Amino acid sequence: MDRDEIKQRVIKVISQVLKVDESQIKEEHTFVADLGAESVQSIELMAGFEEEFDIEMDEDEALSVQSVGPAIDFIAKYLD
Repeated sequence: MDRDEIKQRVIKVISQVLKVDESQIKEEHTFVADLGAESVQSIELMAGFEEEFDIEMDEDEALSVQSVGPAIDFIAKYLD
């Protein structure tokens, strides 16, 4: 799976969890400041990513990722 495909699927999950249109989500956006995520939604995002990619992430590491681009790279690391 290449980075573009990962990005597409990450954005799909973010869109579903945060109720933001996919076209409004950019790699430089932070989940909280730019996309309006609340702390509970951070957990929902992590669960959504785990389900979408069938992976299990380290919770502390995953929750330390605060924006879209690093989330894509973080998930890519798990898929390698």
